[in-house]
Amino acid sequence: MPPRHRRLFQLAFFALFLIAPALDWLRFDLHEAQLWFLGQRWTLGIDDFRAGRIDATQAALGILLKGFLPGLLAVAAFLAVAWRWGRVYCGWLCPHFSIVELLNATLHRACAKWSLWDRSATPRDDRPADARWWPVFFLLSALCGALWAITLLSYLLPPAEVWGGLVHGTLTPNQARFLAIATAVFTAEFVLARHLFCRFGCAVGLFQSLVWMANPKGLVVAFDRAKARDCQGCATQRFGQGAACDRGCPMRLHPRDIKRRMFSCVQCGQCLQACDESQSARGRAPVLEWRIGADAVRETLRQRREDRGA
Repeated sequence: MPPRHRRLFQLAFFALFLIAPALDWLRFDLHEAQLWFLGQRWTLGIDDFRAGRIDATQAALGILLKGFLPGLLAVAAFLAVAWRWGRVYCGWLCPHFSIVELLNATLHRACAKWSLWDRSATPRDDRPADARWWPVFFLLSALCGALWAITLLSYLLPPAEVWGGLVHGTLTPNQARFLAIATAVFTAEFVLARHLFCRFGCAVGLFQSLVWMANPKGLVVAFDRAKARDCQGCATQRFGQGAACDRGCPMRLHPRDIKRRMFSCVQCGQCLQACDESQSARGRAPVLEWRIGADAVRETLRQRREDRGA
């Protein structure tokens, strides 16, 4: 699927993430101790049971049908997608990862690095680093941190109360403290540890990776080692001289490596795009491609043989 389609999915889901609380599509109101879902109050019947309006059997059915069963189905569906396609949620939908990619691109304009922890710069041939982008990077990180904090609070309190308090300066002390602390934490994470969080700190991503690793037929990026020589002199306009696929990976992975070392791969396809750009410019076919099903099994077995041989 073309990269622009992934961007559209990311933008659409990011917008949904921001507006869902305001439309009562998904939020938990701490004032009411009430879950809102798709514009409706989602109740388990416990209050009705306490008030004597329903009996114990009806209350138990409510908890089962409106609590446990929907939760289990949602988790099962999510893990089923991860089983076949890996961390596709992270690479195609996750709002946090969208911000990671935005900040990566902004930081690269400032210092030609995708992360503050990169050992060396990877400048673009057509766009040298420009120190004037440093303030933009830090300001954007702070704005994203503030937006993240406000949105998180709107999932816990009525959005009109949160945004109204911000506009009119009527936030309660606890609300103000929450926003200040959360903004500081998220800003620090976006500046210093956004990749580390995605790779090691996100439970949603971790469970997707664990399920995906257990499925030998799951979607993988396959490297045609018979064409390994074609990687010599690999370069694109965006990534300069060197391994374009490595430099194009927003998770700072090495896409030509074996599957178990690609544990944090988010299936964004940027490595394949970089490889295609590099090889097409030299009239060659890309050496990276998607594999799934039986092809993925053969790729996994080949990787294991080569790993043992090494």
